[in-house]
Amino acid sequence: MRAIIADILRELGFETAEAGDGEAALAALRAAPADLVVLDYHLPGMSGADIARAVRAEPAWNAVRVLMITTEVDPARVREALDAGAQEYLMKPFTADHVRDKLALLGLRAP
Repeated sequence: MRAIIADILRELGFETAEAGDGEAALAALRAAPADLVVLDYHLPGMSGADIARAVRAEPAWNAVRVLMITTEVDPARVREALDAGAQEYLMKPFTADHVRDKLALLGLRAP
């Protein structure tokens, strides 16, 4: 799924970096600033909500947009992700058009 999302983002004109778990994602963000973090709720080691909280806790990352893309439909989990700092939430399955629409809502357009 990570590769599919990265492919969609590249097709839309964005540069991407991928991480296999939460710690790797935070390390990648520390190494190279990003405009957007795309998370799944269910990740090894840390939940997507945990990562969103970590992003929001770091003042240097205030401008980073967080998009949660997941199969999680439990309203409590959706609310947790949004309360943790995800600004948009996209349920699987999705299309490239859905991703583009969510990016537009976040104020992101392809360069």
